Amino acid sequence: MLKGNVPILATAFDAHGDVDFASMEKLVKFLLAQGVDGLALFGNASEGYALTTAEKEALFACVKRLTSDLPLVAAAGGASSAVAIEDIQRVQRWGAQVAMVNPPSVVKPGPEEIYHFWRDICRACDIDIMIQDAPLMTGVTLPVPTLVKLCEDFPSIKYIKVEQPPTTLKITALKNALGDRVGLFGGLNAGFLYEELRRGIIGTMPACEFPDVINAILRAWQQDRREAQALFYRYLPFLRYGVQPGIGVAIHKTVLHQAGIFATDVVREPAKRIDRVTQDELRDLTDALALAVLEAGK
Repeated sequence: MLKGNVPILATAFDAHGDVDFASMEKLVKFLLAQGVDGLALFGNASEGYALTTAEKEALFACVKRLTSDLPLVAAAGGASSAVAIEDIQRVQRWGAQVAMVNPPSVVKPGPEEIYHFWRDICRACDIDIMIQDAPLMTGVTLPVPTLVKLCEDFPSIKYIKVEQPPTTLKITALKNALGDRVGLFGGLNAGFLYEELRRGIIGTMPACEFPDVINAILRAWQQDRREAQALFYRYLPFLRYGVQPGIGVAIHKTVLHQAGIFATDVVREPAKRIDRVTQDELRDLTDALALAVLEAGK
């Protein structure tokens, strides 16, 4: 079963805006050296919404070549079940072990349409499914009773990534209803990781520039929960800074560029680079914290 630290890969672009595969290799090798439990591609922090199908295929092949049998999660989906099925089957052919699927969001579905969407997917696809519950991004709320019924009716739904604030309350409601039948993951850049661990998550899927921090918190959780709490509180300002709407992706890339892993901090429109003041704030923050990514670039 997928568990632990499964960071979402940022996508490197060169100065012309094309995918920078050399920088991607540096990033993947850095993450592997840190000992992550899996990698996720094409999520919001990957700018998956801004990548062409051909770019996604080439990126997946690049990552797969470097990671051997490490579990790979691929975000896939669409505005209807028919489109989502095609996308999910595509990432499965590429070699993904788990498809992370958001609800359709162009036309906002109600509980019945939400159920039908994942019912159709589960009937047509034989890959493990992770439901991504991220209403801040999609504008779609997934009710707990609907999620519970989906998990009970369709065994291929193995995981839920809970990103509806307050995540803690929803994690507890799902845990009480489903027990250990479904693996619950945290998100939102691990901004509530300590509380989510207390509530029963089996892993988290944050951005990719601080795997050492997440690994340290997860290790401490198994041995000394006060140490896990102290580590989490120490890094919380940094986790919080990287989840700001509209500029979160640029913040992740700025750190990776500062570390020398990414050759540029280029993002694709409509995303924007962060301004000079924000860059200075971020550097002031990272200067105060130990981060393996910045040590790797020295």
